[in-house]
This record gives sequence, C-alpha cells and structure tokens, in this order.
Amino acid sequence: MTDIAVPDLTGKLAMVTGANSGIGFGLTARLAAAGAEVVLAVRNVAKGTDAIARIHRQTPAAKLSLASLDLADLGTVAALGERLRAAGRPIDILINNAGIMTPPQRDVTRDGFELQIGSNYLGHFALTGHLLPLLRAGARVTTLSSLTARRGRINFEDLQSERSYGPSRSYAQSKLATLLFAQELNRRFGQFILSNAAHPGATVTNLQVTGPTHGGRRRRLIALVNAISYRIPGMWQQVDTGVLPALFAATSPDAEGGGYYGPAGFAELTGGPAPARQPRAAAGEAGRETAARLWTVSEELTGVSYTAAPSRR
Repeated sequence: MTDIAVPDLTGKLAMVTGANSGIGFGLTARLAAAGAEVVLAVRNVAKGTDAIARIHRQTPAAKLSLASLDLADLGTVAALGERLRAAGRPIDILINNAGIMTPPQRDVTRDGFELQIGSNYLGHFALTGHLLPLLRAGARVTTLSSLTARRGRINFEDLQSERSYGPSRSYAQSKLATLLFAQELNRRFGQFILSNAAHPGATVTNLQVTGPTHGGRRRRLIALVNAISYRIPGMWQQVDTGVLPALFAATSPDAEGGGYYGPAGFAELTGGPAPARQPRAAAGEAGRETAARLWTVSEELTGVSYTAAPSRR
C-alpha cells in the first residue's frame, strides 16, 4: 500500500477547511493520528460533529474541535478570524481544502462572487489573510489545487464569469487561482512561513456529486456516470491515497516552499506524492505576473490586506 511517514505533530495546532468529508476528513484524521490538535473548519456543524465522532473511533485520544466557516460568506470568514485572533493561539498548519466543483448553473456567494472562484479561492484568500498574524514562524500553509488547473486561465475581464459561465472552465480558473495564491504567498512571506500547493489527482470524494448536482439537479444521472467511471482501471483512487500529496506538502521536512505536489502515477491520477507538473499559466515570469495581479485584485474584492507579519512565538 502506498503511504508516507508523518512526523510527530504533538503540540502542533492545525486547521483544515472542509474537514467533515473527502480529502479534508482524510487529512484531519492523519494529522490527529500524528498527535496534532486539529480544528475542523466546516460549513455544516452537524456533519463536523459526526466527523469528529468517526475520527475518535479511529484515534480515541485525538484532539479535535469545530469552527463554523462558510467560505461563500466573507462575513463568517472574518468572524472566525476575529475569534481566533482574540484567542491568540498560534497556528502551525493551515490546509485550505474546502471547495465546490462544476455546479451546472452559475450561482453566487453571499458577497456576489461566482460560487467557485468565491468559495474555492477568494474565501481561502480572505481566511489566510485573517489568520496571518497567528501563523507561527515556520508554519505551513498548504492550499489544494486540481489537475484541472492545467486547463485554467485567469480571465481578469470576466473573473466572475458573468458574461460567459462554463462549469468546468470556471472551476479550472478557481483552481489555477488557488495554485497561484499558494506560490505568491510563499514569495511574499516565505521568510516567515512555508506555503505550497497540492492536488489529489483523481480521488473518489463527494466533490464529484455535490457540485454537479448543486441545486438538486441530475443526482441519479451523476451517480450513475460516476459509478461507471470509478470502475475504469487505474483511473481513480480512494481518499486514503488521495490525501498523500497534501499530507506530504503540509508535514514533510522535504516539502518546499512554493512547491506543488500531486500523485506520482500515470498522468498524476493516482499514487504517492511527487512534484506535480506546473500548469502553463502558472509557469515562468508570466505566471508570476498573473499571480501578483491576482493578489492585488483579491485584496480589493475581499477587503483583506496582508499587512501583519506572522507570529514569531
């Protein structure tokens, strides 16, 4: 079985967004088993409570707590940041994982952003900014991207897909944005923290259902198509393996700031962690210029400026 060794994380505080299912749940379980105290930042508190119970069955001594977070509502993002800053506990590991994939019709967040760019990217941009003062010197920030980022481009003229919405195109843009963010965060704050990105390849999670059926559409059809696809040999892997690139990025002493990790197998679909191929839109000087421009636009859209240095405690 493909796996990696996770260092002893006793005494470390981690936060994982979207921790109640899929990749987020798998990462939370592995971090807790390695001794970390983990905050499950979730939109659905009932599902988060159930996730804690399931992890406790695996690891009775796990130290887990819940935080209510809706990345599609910047008000709740700011409220969580304010509450955690008031508590004052430094954070050692932040994993920006939660997301939604390819809703068939354009929808918007509470703040009026297209749902995918708003939840997958702008919500995490704002969250990390609010938590920046709590990030202990040397902390890890690992942000989840996707293989589909290779098809993405940042359309600054229609960032919210108001003129032209395509489920896959808008998803690819949002996941390219998360990768660019991870790299730009490391360029700007790499002297204090280590920021990198990872993608899970083709991993079976409810992401393939919740997005495409957003709004109650085509649930039976999507389930049937997925069931057939999952049977293609060598194409899909389970969560236990799918978490490995992000787990490596967030914990391994060999993971690099600005790095990008994915599965080592054919076409980066399955397998243990390895350096991932950069999307063309993220590579070279052009990629850096796009990332810097996106950062400026994101500060304007979210109202969050990265002005405070991370904690040195």
